[in-house]
Amino acid sequence: MLDVAIVCLATAVYFEARGEPRVGQRAVAHVIMNRVRDPRFPDDVCGVVTEGPRYSWAPDYPVRDRCQFSFYCDGKSDEPSDKSAYSLALTVAKRALRGESDDPTEGATHYHAHYVTPAWATAKRRHVRINDHIFYRWESR
Repeated sequence: MLDVAIVCLATAVYFEARGEPRVGQRAVAHVIMNRVRDPRFPDDVCGVVTEGPRYSWAPDYPVRDRCQFSFYCDGKSDEPSDKSAYSLALTVAKRALRGESDDPTEGATHYHAHYVTPAWATAKRRHVRINDHIFYRWESR
């Protein structure tokens, strides 16, 4: 049986970066781990991955397209369909959780695909681009 944190992290890596090389997948995993360590975010992996506004009338349901990680509330299935890609995501997740991989983002807490510009991007410090994602640090006040 897999630990729930590994499943949450692997699922996020799979849906957010499965088309990226391993370094891009590691980067997404480390953004989540960086958030876990940052007091401005939930202090557990699943809390970070599922963070976002909820409907007042249905608190178990996230507001569509308003989550921190888009896959979680895009209305599509969160069940991985590519076994090979999910296996790699599991490996990446396990290594990140165990502290066995380096953080290619060097502390980033945010990222987005290079072809979008979210409103929050101007309030964060752009740090590095890794393949299709741009990573940002949210400096302490």
